[in-house]
Amino acid sequence: MILTFFTYFAALLIGHAVADYSLQGEAIAKGKNRHNPPFGIPTGQKPCSVWVHFLTAHSLIHAGFVWAITGYGIFGIVEFILHWLIDFAKCENITNPHQDQLLHVACKAIYAIIIVAYLT
Repeated sequence: MILTFFTYFAALLIGHAVADYSLQGEAIAKGKNRHNPPFGIPTGQKPCSVWVHFLTAHSLIHAGFVWAITGYGIFGIVEFILHWLIDFAKCENITNPHQDQLLHVACKAIYAIIIVAYLT
């Protein structure tokens, strides 16, 4: 049981590290914050609020990792919602980067606990 928890938890943390660091380029990192100038708007086009697209895409990447690792689509859906809200809070300066990462890690721990306690 403990081994199963740590196996899922470690895999989820690795997936998080890949999605949050390796796969999050400058465009997403800057573009997901609504307080930054619009990212990727060609010169001459009217600026629009594209931040929601960047934040949503970033959250979908995380959701995909969680779903693939756990095998449960519901965890992917929950991850999408929570990751979106947690990153939005960071962009709004409600949380800082350390709190942001702590909340993400807590989500992964909770998924692993639920899998071990109820689904295995």
